[in-house]
Amino acid sequence: MNSANLWAIWITIQLAAFTTIILFLVGAPLAWWLARTKSRGKAVVEALTTLPLVLPPTVLGFYFLLFFNPHAPLGSFFVWVTGEALTFTFHGLVLASVIYSMPFMIQPLKVAFEQLDHELLETAKVLGANTWTTILKVILPSSIRGVITALVLTFAHTVGEFGVVLMIGGSIHRETRVVSIAIYEHVETLNYADAHWLAGGLLVFSFATLVFVYSWNRRTRIGVS
Repeated sequence: MNSANLWAIWITIQLAAFTTIILFLVGAPLAWWLARTKSRGKAVVEALTTLPLVLPPTVLGFYFLLFFNPHAPLGSFFVWVTGEALTFTFHGLVLASVIYSMPFMIQPLKVAFEQLDHELLETAKVLGANTWTTILKVILPSSIRGVITALVLTFAHTVGEFGVVLMIGGSIHRETRVVSIAIYEHVETLNYADAHWLAGGLLVFSFATLVFVYSWNRRTRIGVS
């Protein structure tokens, strides 16, 4: 495998890792709010967080280009703070991926938090546990099945992105050229050997990810019962 493909794999792993970490930090509080709130605005927030599931990636990519470009408020602010543009950079890919992969983090966490035993929270409060103790020793351990599912699916979904990363990142070597883009370029140039290597790797990775998620859920379900 040539160095260009190895770089594409490395960029893809970094993108998926950063996206998963950021989405967990942002998505967990949001999923908790969605699971607990009775606000009238809940349906709107749920629709916004689920929207990437139904919108074509090229539609999201198009609007990312509009909002991320250096002449737009968001894009110009990022340039002012960092000196770099959001379009056709790794930073832009991360921000776009966080939005695009949001449903895969929010939905499993929300379901897990909805199934949480409320008596555990009340017991923790009675025993004087502070917020962080409750989160680390009660909420997360009790919701571990949903947490693992959310983390794994978010990482795997980001690895397989194509339309969004193509629109917002293009194909810049060592910067935005991820595995899905590399496969597309190999097919365009009739380089089927490299396309097979990368596509086969993604196929095996995706299958293994799903097997892990289903096996994990089955084991934890049996353990709980």
